[in-house]
Amino acid sequence: MTSNEIRQKFLKFFENRGHKVIPSASLVPENDPSVLFNTAGMQPLVPYLMGQKHPLGDRLVNVQKCVRTQDIDEVGDNTHDTFFEMMGNWSLGDYFKEEAITWSYEFLTNKEEGLGLDPKRLYVTVFEGNEDAPRDTEAYDIWKKFIPENHIYFMSAKSNWWSVGENGPCGPDTEMFYDITEEGLGDLTIEEYKKADDEQKVVEIWNDVFMQYEKKDGKVIGKLTKQNVDTGSGLERVVMAVQGKSNIFETDLFSDIISKINSLSSSFDEKASRIVADHMRTSVLIIADGALPSNTGRGYILRRLLRRAVRFADKLGFKNGSLVEVVEVIINKYKDVYPEIIKNADKIKSEVNGEESKFRLTLEKGLKEFDKGVSPFDLYQSYGFPIELTLELAKEKGIEVDVDSFNKKMEEHQKLSQTSSAGMFKGGLAGHSEKTVKLHTAHHLLLAGLQTIVDPSIKQRGSNITEERLRIDFICDHKLTDEEKTKVENWVNDRIKENLKVVRREMPLVEAEKIGAQMEFGAKYPDVVSVYFVEDNNGNIVSKEFCGGPHVENTGELGHFKIQKEEASSAGIRRIKAVLE
Repeated sequence: MTSNEIRQKFLKFFENRGHKVIPSASLVPENDPSVLFNTAGMQPLVPYLMGQKHPLGDRLVNVQKCVRTQDIDEVGDNTHDTFFEMMGNWSLGDYFKEEAITWSYEFLTNKEEGLGLDPKRLYVTVFEGNEDAPRDTEAYDIWKKFIPENHIYFMSAKSNWWSVGENGPCGPDTEMFYDITEEGLGDLTIEEYKKADDEQKVVEIWNDVFMQYEKKDGKVIGKLTKQNVDTGSGLERVVMAVQGKSNIFETDLFSDIISKINSLSSSFDEKASRIVADHMRTSVLIIADGALPSNTGRGYILRRLLRRAVRFADKLGFKNGSLVEVVEVIINKYKDVYPEIIKNADKIKSEVNGEESKFRLTLEKGLKEFDKGVSPFDLYQSYGFPIELTLELAKEKGIEVDVDSFNKKMEEHQKLSQTSSAGMFKGGLAGHSEKTVKLHTAHHLLLAGLQTIVDPSIKQRGSNITEERLRIDFICDHKLTDEEKTKVENWVNDRIKENLKVVRREMPLVEAEKIGAQMEFGAKYPDVVSVYFVEDNNGNIVSKEFCGGPHVENTGELGHFKIQKEEASSAGIRRIKAVLE
């Protein structure tokens, strides 16, 4: 069974059980400051998990593109990757544990509708209970109907409790693992199971999260009135299990890419080959969704991935400029799954070639600094010069390198980096404070103001909203004059003073397009959408825009609007940062 067939089977299985199929959101999150990329299937659905009604109902299913780079140094083993696809089915206050577990088991093991995996190779974990919530005996009792009790293990909150943070929904989860060994492991004690997990002899292929409790200031205060199910199944690991492979890189998701890499290599290094395959695949998907290499934010992550790919391609003996051949294989692999890849094929190739050239210049500068005796850490921090290369050069020249000192400085650097960007990887239900909600609404007024004052053809190209400020990227052929900025500012503040209503309406996509509702350029939307209108009591509309929310109910709640900065974002794209005072 191919990866494409598995995707389609998953969607069809849940569609047959009343779920509406929704498209994958972009890897670049819309109005979610808590993450650089969508890192889980639940993130684009945050407003609906918080209680907002979804236009397509209470049962949803999709395959969501995700990127996580926290474990970037683990890439190259059997299961870690930076881009992955999360197959997910969702219950928004509808069914709960009985149906979620039953359908998870059925899809994994049923030979006709599902994947036909061997149930004897399944192992399951459930929440053991703590001071916040009791042992999840309900999930345990449901699982006993399908698999032996000695394949079910109670585990701590560290592995089987989901929480968004100190405040908000939380709850236990149940995780499914599959034995990928040739001989089969059979019955395992909990200690044997944990050892098999550590050795990657069993791999997690499914996770059902039960959002049934509410947390406040770090303490569980009771049960939610509306319980949700968030189910996730990593496609790469499922394909590995179905295709009988011991690692994700031997599956059909990677086999063509690895084959091309090996044909371009003059020396064999399995880990280097896997790293190049993973990093190039992730980079292609990120660029296709609109992010570009830079020195900050998601652009920095993309640059880091591409530079690591260049470094390991060099280790494999690639000729300069050969990475674009790997790009072509990846584009061909995903063009029918994610059409934006073929649409942006030329741009993707251009960015990869350009970044490779820039990094080679960086390496050249780093070599000169190395010859001057600059410390390995400074070479790394200032020039992106890999420690492995520093060690190789030092060995050639008979120079001793203080690796312990480098590692200590790197550890301090990483701690600082993790602290400063901790909020960027929390994911999910965090970005809906009162300040953020107000800025979200002001964002709509700003776009309408730009179209009214500057140019009616202006389109949004991206956005980011935090508690402190809003940011909008928009298509515009010139730098805004001081007069234009002042007029836009005044226009927005006049609309705030008018105490206009903010109303959410659901409608078919075709109808929303027909009435001219604003949408983010290049974004994909479902057949039924939510549109926010800003209007007066007579129904005169100031702004109408596709959006998941949330927003204030009246513009008078916003305060005073102020543009802080207007600048170029990229060719033909301007950027405004603004605040509410």
